[in-house]
Amino acid sequence: MSLLEGLTRPSLARRLVILASGGIVAALAIAAVVLALLFQQAALRRFDANLSDLIDNLIAGTTIEQGEVVAPALTDLRALRALSGRYWEIAEVTPDGKMRAVEELTSRSLYQSELYIPPDLAQRLQADPGKPIAYDAPGPQPGERVRVLARWTTFYGLKQPLVFLAAEDSRPVDREVLGFVTATAVAFGLLGLGLIVAVIVQVRVGLRPLFRLRTEVAEVRRGKTERLQGAYPSELRPLTDELNALVAHNQETVERQRTHVGNLAHALKTPISVMITEAAQRPGPLADVVTRQADVMRQQVDHHLRRARAAARSQGQGERTSVAEVLDELARTLERIFRDKGVTIDWDAPDDLWFLGERQDFMEIAGNAMENAGKFGRRKVRVRAVADGPETLRLTVEDDGPGLTPDQREEVVQRGARLDESAPGSGLGLSIIDELSRAYRGSLELGGASLGGLAVIVRLPRAAD
Repeated sequence: MSLLEGLTRPSLARRLVILASGGIVAALAIAAVVLALLFQQAALRRFDANLSDLIDNLIAGTTIEQGEVVAPALTDLRALRALSGRYWEIAEVTPDGKMRAVEELTSRSLYQSELYIPPDLAQRLQADPGKPIAYDAPGPQPGERVRVLARWTTFYGLKQPLVFLAAEDSRPVDREVLGFVTATAVAFGLLGLGLIVAVIVQVRVGLRPLFRLRTEVAEVRRGKTERLQGAYPSELRPLTDELNALVAHNQETVERQRTHVGNLAHALKTPISVMITEAAQRPGPLADVVTRQADVMRQQVDHHLRRARAAARSQGQGERTSVAEVLDELARTLERIFRDKGVTIDWDAPDDLWFLGERQDFMEIAGNAMENAGKFGRRKVRVRAVADGPETLRLTVEDDGPGLTPDQREEVVQRGARLDESAPGSGLGLSIIDELSRAYRGSLELGGASLGGLAVIVRLPRAAD
């Protein structure tokens, strides 16, 4: 049971949901980042392709006349409007390896400004002349960010190479990427939420057979059923079959113990009875000693056999006894027995109160307590049985007799004490009650009754409704 309960307690479902949710969130976050990066790279490639087209047009329209660079008469229309966000310029490489913009070889959109050129751009372009280089730089307008594409080019009739630079405001692309990231985050967030809800539902549905199995095993333990009878998935069928086999094995073991106990009782009681009978037929000091010791032996045999039987029965499952039915039967019987004394028994117990054990044992416990109360009380006995907890019931038997002093109560409830001898008037029944209640992992307590006599309080295992 402990392993099964450990596997099916709600924390397992929570852990599964947390682990699955964490994996979903991590996977979706990684996927969202990868998609955002891919989209950003695609947007930049498209952006750089447009700038490369602009450079191609510039290179195609540029001519060399008498050693001077002549820019194309018309390039991009946006580059003709001041600060339009589309810019170009032509720079030459000086003999010392530096770059400077050629006068009057810039787009009108730059409006008397120049594009930013990194100090090492010439060396980088010269290292791989056929490969353009893209970089981000501040634009001519305050707060503007542009993306610049530079290409190294040589012309026939011109000693120094030229570098063509095309630039465009990158903020629209940044806004496009941000919009895509936002939309992706929202979409993946909704997808993640849906997946987490699906995981929660799947975990609850998937573990439902285990929760049902735990409930049914608990019902077997509490005595409501004798075996597992639910329909379970094929994966759980071997477990339910083994549990049913274990329950059947326990019941078989209990029955075997009962048989051994009964055989032992007959085997011991017969020789003791013979000894007592023979001693009674031959009076004398030896016969008296034999009779007394044989009587002690019989009491000890009864004592230990009673405990053994109760312990064996308490290990069995599926036994439950109606408390109200037993109390009603005992009250009717004892009122007839004590009719000459005029004893009345006032009892009360809920109809849905069940003792987790055999009827015979509860009848011995309640019967001995009520018989003692009727024997040593005057005229009135009060019996109350109530639920004392989820798995415990409390049986209280009170009488209006002389009762016991606090010292006597302490003495008679001491573990191992001979209750019938330690407290005169308490009766042998208290010993039986103590033995049987402890066999069922219960307890016996003695106190003062509200009627003036002794209150016998017994706590026993309770079967669920």
